[in-house]
Amino acid sequence: MSEALRIGLAGLGTVGAAVFRLLTEKAEHVADRTGRPIRVVGVCARDRSRDRGIDLSGVAWYDDPVALAGADDVDVFVELIGGEGDPAAAAVRAALSAGIPVVTANKALLAASGIELARLAEENGATIGYEAAVAGGIPIIKTMREAIAGNRVSRVYGILNGTCNYILTQMEQEGLGFAECLAEAQRLGYAEADPTFDIEGNDSAHKLALLTALAFGTEIDTDSIHLEGISSITPEDIEAAAELGYRIKLLGVARRTDTGIEQRVTPTMVPRTLAMAEIHGVLNAVAVDGDEVGEIMLVGPGAGSTATASAVVGDVMDIARGGVCPPIFGVPVGKLQPYKPARMRAHEGGYYIRLSVYDRPGAFAAIAQRMAEQSISLESIMQKDLRDPDNPEQVRRVVLITHETTEAQIRRALSAIMDDKQIEGRPQMIRIEMP
Repeated sequence: MSEALRIGLAGLGTVGAAVFRLLTEKAEHVADRTGRPIRVVGVCARDRSRDRGIDLSGVAWYDDPVALAGADDVDVFVELIGGEGDPAAAAVRAALSAGIPVVTANKALLAASGIELARLAEENGATIGYEAAVAGGIPIIKTMREAIAGNRVSRVYGILNGTCNYILTQMEQEGLGFAECLAEAQRLGYAEADPTFDIEGNDSAHKLALLTALAFGTEIDTDSIHLEGISSITPEDIEAAAELGYRIKLLGVARRTDTGIEQRVTPTMVPRTLAMAEIHGVLNAVAVDGDEVGEIMLVGPGAGSTATASAVVGDVMDIARGGVCPPIFGVPVGKLQPYKPARMRAHEGGYYIRLSVYDRPGAFAAIAQRMAEQSISLESIMQKDLRDPDNPEQVRRVVLITHETTEAQIRRALSAIMDDKQIEGRPQMIRIEMP
C-alpha cells in the first residue's frame, strides 16, 4: 500500500469534526478504496479548549490556517472555515501557490474568486475539489464534470437550499404562514438565527453560479443572477398553487439560449406532475438537461454535517487515488468564455399573478386593459372574496395565470395597475416552470 495522504484540516465546526471522525472511524474502509491511508496531520480552529467529541492527540495544532496550508507535511489542504474573504481565501491561495490540492465546502469563496483560484491551481499543478459546496451530499459536481461531460447541457436547475424548501413544505402541509414556519425551522436548527442569506436566495445563487460555469463553460458571474427570495410567499399563494395543480419551490435555474445564458433564483410554480415538485422538507434536488442523456435528476440531503463531510471525504479520496483530475470548471480556465447574459425573452411557462382588487365599478376592466396594453393574454382567472373588518371597501383576491410573455411586459402592466390604485397592497408575481 502507498504512503499515507496527509491532510491539513482548517475549521473544526460541525462539518470539520464530522470529516475528522469519518476519516478516523472509517480509516480501513477509506484505505481499501483508495489504495493508501488518509491521515489528518494538522488542524486549525479558533478555540483549542472546545470539546468536539474527537480525539486530536497526535495531531498538530495550528493557530494560523495559512501556516497549516503551507506546512511541509501537508499533502492536501481541506478548508472548512467558510466566508468569501480571509482567512479562508488567504489559506486557500497559500495552498494552491505551493502546489497543494485544496478541498473546500466554501461556496461563497468560489462564487467570489473561483476563476482566480482555478487559474492559480492550474499554474501550480494543483486542483480544487468542491463537491460539498453545492447541494451537500448530492454528487452533482462529479456527475457534471465527469459522468456526463460528453453532453452539451441546455439547462441545469433545482432546489438548492434546504431551509427554504423546508419552510415552503411546512406552509403547504401545515397551512401556516411564512413567519411561523421560519421560526420552527430556526428551532429545529434548519435555519440560522439570521436567516437572510438563505431565505432571500443568496445561498442558492452562489451554488447556481458554480453550476452555471460548470454546465456552460462560462466564467462565474453571480451579479447577473436575477434574485428573489421566499419571504413574500403567503398561505394564499400556496393554496392557489394547489388549486391550479402546482407547488411553489425556490428554484435556481440556468438555461442556455440563443442570445446568452439566463440565470435566476426565484420562487417558482412547479407542476405537481414533475418529480421536482415532490422534493419535500430539507432535501435538495438538481436536474440537468443534456443532449445525449436527456434529463437526469439527483436528490439528497443538501446540508448537514454528515452529508457535507461525505462529499468532502469523497473529494479527498479522489485525490488520494491519483490520476488526472478533470479541469476545475469542466474546461481549462483559459477556455472559459466570458459570461453573456441572455436578452429578455418570453417565459414559456407564463406567470402567476395575485392581486387584491377593490370591488368597485371599472376595477376589473382597468386591470384587463393594462394587461391588453402589454399584449398579455390570460390562461385562467380565479376570484375569491377577502373580508377585512378594517377596510370599508370589499376586496377580492384575484389570481391570474398568463400565457407565455416576458417579465418586462408583466412588470410594466403591474406598475400601471398599481398607479391606477385599483388594488390593495403590492401584486404578487411567481413564474411557472414547465418541463
